[in-house]
Amino acid sequence: MLRATFKSLLARKVRLILSGLAVVLGVMFVSGAFVLTDTLGRSFDAVFADAYADTDVAVSAKPKVAVSESEGEQVAATFPVATLAKVRAVPGVERATGEAQADGARVIGSNGKALTSVGPPQLGGNWTGDDGLVKLREGHGPTANDEIAVNAAVAQAAKIKVGDRVGVLTLGPRREFTLVGIFGYSGGRDSIGGMQQVAFTEPVAQRLMLGEPGVYSSITVHAAAGVGDAVLRDRIAAELGDGYVVKTGKQLSDEASASLKEALSFFNKILLGFAGVALFVGIFLILNTFSIIVAQRTRELALLRAVGANRRQVVGSVLVEAVVIGLFASVLGLGAGVGVGALLAYLFGKFGGGLELAGIGVPAAAVVSAFAVGLVVTVVAAVLPALRASRIPPIAAMQDVANPDRPLTKLSVAGAAVSAVGGTLLAVGLTGKAGDGNGTLWTILGGVLLAFIGVALLTPLISRPVVGLLGRLFSWSVPGKLGRLNSGRNPRRTAITAAALMVGIALVTGVTVILGSAKDSLTALAEDTIQAQLVIAGQQNGPRPPTFDPAVLDRVAAIPGVRSVAGEYGDRAMVNGKQTYVSATSNVAALKDIYQARATAGSIDSLGPDQMLVDSGTAAKRGLTVGARVPVQLSRGEPKTYTLSGIYAESDLFGGFLLPVQATKDFAVPQPSRAYLQLAPGTPVDRVQPQVDALLRDSPEVTVTDRAEFIKQQTSQFDTILTMIQVLLALAILIAVLGIVNTLALSVLERTRELGLLRAIGLRRGQTMRMITVEAVVISIFGALLGVVVGSGIGAAVVRALHDEGIKKLVFPWSQMGLFLGLAAVIGVVAAVLPAIRAARINVLGAIAHE
Repeated sequence: MLRATFKSLLARKVRLILSGLAVVLGVMFVSGAFVLTDTLGRSFDAVFADAYADTDVAVSAKPKVAVSESEGEQVAATFPVATLAKVRAVPGVERATGEAQADGARVIGSNGKALTSVGPPQLGGNWTGDDGLVKLREGHGPTANDEIAVNAAVAQAAKIKVGDRVGVLTLGPRREFTLVGIFGYSGGRDSIGGMQQVAFTEPVAQRLMLGEPGVYSSITVHAAAGVGDAVLRDRIAAELGDGYVVKTGKQLSDEASASLKEALSFFNKILLGFAGVALFVGIFLILNTFSIIVAQRTRELALLRAVGANRRQVVGSVLVEAVVIGLFASVLGLGAGVGVGALLAYLFGKFGGGLELAGIGVPAAAVVSAFAVGLVVTVVAAVLPALRASRIPPIAAMQDVANPDRPLTKLSVAGAAVSAVGGTLLAVGLTGKAGDGNGTLWTILGGVLLAFIGVALLTPLISRPVVGLLGRLFSWSVPGKLGRLNSGRNPRRTAITAAALMVGIALVTGVTVILGSAKDSLTALAEDTIQAQLVIAGQQNGPRPPTFDPAVLDRVAAIPGVRSVAGEYGDRAMVNGKQTYVSATSNVAALKDIYQARATAGSIDSLGPDQMLVDSGTAAKRGLTVGARVPVQLSRGEPKTYTLSGIYAESDLFGGFLLPVQATKDFAVPQPSRAYLQLAPGTPVDRVQPQVDALLRDSPEVTVTDRAEFIKQQTSQFDTILTMIQVLLALAILIAVLGIVNTLALSVLERTRELGLLRAIGLRRGQTMRMITVEAVVISIFGALLGVVVGSGIGAAVVRALHDEGIKKLVFPWSQMGLFLGLAAVIGVVAAVLPAIRAARINVLGAIAHE
């Protein structure tokens, strides 16, 4: 029986390879995700090991506000320079160096634009000279307060050289310096992990990067010979007390790497999610392939039963084929995954800040997941066809067997039940009744999965009438009529083939509906709410928002025709013991006009230096009333208690705690990130805008735009997200195309005798090809139509559930839906090429004699 199975498998290797390709693509995504994260993880390990290689022990103060990697950037706390003397006096310390260093030094290049960084930090700090890590290459370190040195990566990116005057943005406005030195790192490196670094003199670094003189952000300690790092760490910690964090270089390296790996795991989950979609679509393809093959082998399987094979052996025979295909596909998928993972890692390193990649490795998780997923998916998809094969009676070997359509009653009832369960789970998840965040997410995902399965089970019921209706569009010729009839003759097969395409298009359509509705809702809300003709803002590409000189606000207010200006600042803070986002404004009255805020308690017309405002929703959640005393700890400075002087109505666009402008001196970035300008009635925007532009010449990260352009900038992120999702889901659509090709190819083999008879009675080769093409196009359009309808339904349900979150407009992407249907027709034509050519080349006499 085993020998017979393998001979049968080898006889059908081409058609089985086509079905195996679906698993190859899915496994490629799974293994590629693990290869990528493993490679990047080891690369980060190497980067931080290098960064802390010259550090035995490091001393820092406990941060005022602890911020995780996913929440933003943590601001280092400062401590007095006198602490350095205490550390140097600890037994076992050979050398200790004080550092005034922080992220946020942006060099302005020769083109007048500030250098950006998506991931790696832009460090600014005091020059401490050459050491085991830093190596001066040109010039010398800064000695005067108007001198800087930069690492070679900055010099290259900014196209600057020793002797140039260079602008630098820090916590303060732009300042000009003379570049006196360029340095690199041990091993001839221009940067460590893409990091950009600027070195100032110590007083300048303290003032510009830490916000106050006479302080450090950290101390790097080198242990004396014979003193262990851990021993020295404990001695220093005992000397300094609880207000400091003392760690070894190894601890810092491990923690920094672990923090980035945690952020990387989110990306890994996204890739695995798309891999799951690809494999889910692959199940339809494999199920269809085995179903057709079992139907074609009816007499062969019946003959095996007649000569003694029992049902268990027949089931085993089909499952062995599935295991062989799964193993073959897993090996190819793993190899492809390694290649894809390596390519993505290379792109990440090239465009993500110049990360130096560790060698490409294949972790055990990639190998195990590749074979586990490949085998499980293939075998699960083959179970139903295997059971169906076992029910073939031995008598079928002795007669020409037709495969009559089985009633669709059970299938339809099951589809309705599964759809109902899926719809219920979706409703529970979307209404927020599934418990915590993870519970809600899994409930929604489960609902979507069951909804797709339910619709797939119901598809055979609706395929015949819908396919018949679609086919009439092509029934103006004999080949068209035959193609229409062929596409509707086996509703189960048509349904499974169309369902594979449905899943991909439904997901794309659903996401497009959700993001399009969110974008339009936010746009409408902003247009109705923001009453400002001009806005100063920039695109945030890293953890820090683009900012500008606060002095610009007063200069803008003095421009003729400007009625009022309100600058907006932001920071993370501990408010009453809980971490949250806070904002501040330079003009409370103007901001009230701009956002049309109205008071629900107290007054929001003005704000004293010890007062704060909050929106009504936050006040209710925290139990705050006017007059309450609220302690606030900002990123810098000491805790301060504010009096709640007013509560304003909650808005979908503006909310949270609002502090006075005096508080911004202790913000992580004490500069405004936005400003809103209201013009006097009758003042043309194009008269004021150039004047504001001129005032921003030293703030290259921000621009002044009119309200419409500002709203467009803020909502453009939805388009970026949608493009990324569409690219990733294109894999699922590619697998669906393979399914159509496979179905048609197998269908041509199954209808060899029928095609021979048609050719014998006068159907020409071109007509035969058109017949197969019409069949493919009808199936493709049917699948796309299903996808558009299902995706629109799921998207509309999500938008309805998010109504209270501010997404109040339901937008259907009609043009994209039409594009999907047109694309489906093209897909059908492309998928039909090879099967149509094969059908046209059938030998007429041989086909008539074919059994």
